[in-house]
Amino acid sequence: MISELDFQSIKRRVTMESVLRHYGVELRLSGKDQYRGCCPIHGGNGPDAFHVNLERNIFHCFACDAGGTVLDFVAAMERCSVWDAARRLQTMSCSSEPVRLATNGKELVTKRKRVSSPLKFTLTGIDSSHSYLAERGILKRTAIEFGVGFYAGPGLMHGRLVIPIHNADGELIAYCGRSVDGTQPRYRVPPTFPKSEILFNLHRAASGADNSVVIVEGFFDCMKVHQAGIRSVVALMGSALYERQRQVLAERFRHVVLLLDGDSTGRKACTVIAHRLRPHCSVQQILLQDGLQPDQMSAKEVVDALRNFANDD
Repeated sequence: MISELDFQSIKRRVTMESVLRHYGVELRLSGKDQYRGCCPIHGGNGPDAFHVNLERNIFHCFACDAGGTVLDFVAAMERCSVWDAARRLQTMSCSSEPVRLATNGKELVTKRKRVSSPLKFTLTGIDSSHSYLAERGILKRTAIEFGVGFYAGPGLMHGRLVIPIHNADGELIAYCGRSVDGTQPRYRVPPTFPKSEILFNLHRAASGADNSVVIVEGFFDCMKVHQAGIRSVVALMGSALYERQRQVLAERFRHVVLLLDGDSTGRKACTVIAHRLRPHCSVQQILLQDGLQPDQMSAKEVVDALRNFANDD
């Protein structure tokens, strides 16, 4: 319960070090207990904008002006309230393995052990005909193909719409649970899920001969684009492009089409991501009208948008 959250206790118990590890943030040493690097919140390329003080357990970005404690950092990364961030941190299982921090100004730091090994179980009894899917415009055949559906069984995902997440080899590594009744958090993933290393649906997008890929923000965006007949589509699971994701895209695809949300966050992210990818592949952007998201579009609208996209090179 929110009333039971002890903010001060959470801030004392969860270190900035462990949270940086959780998100795969890479920084370099700049002084005693001081680290700096590119900002993981707004995705800027400035190598010195984002500052962290491990002794004081605080951060600040001099580009986007984000700053504060571990609670503020998680809230900014997840685009959620500080209350929701506190709930997430209260249950976060951080590794006891110490972060290997750099001893010079060149080496990158916060190298986190990757947690992308295959699950040893699969959830059963998933209902792919749940009404929530129809409300989001997801056809039953698409839900079955993606393994998405309502889960009434026990555990972390009880009472949620579960979305299987695979690594690049197609191995199941996690489930994300989407609330269907307003319960918070809206999306729930295991605390150790390596979000910064994974692109949702990459195993399908990379399985064909196509060297182009469409990039969207969310799970449902991805499923709607796939449902429209475009199989080479991946989701960032947010609006930020992490370094490992950038590397994977640059290694696998020669052409990228950005189809992010039609809001200020999506447009800003589109510009930042395009700038980061252009040294490695060609990039084109589709700017949707204000407030529009790919998951709100019909199959025809998706196809038309991709056919008539504006060349931004």
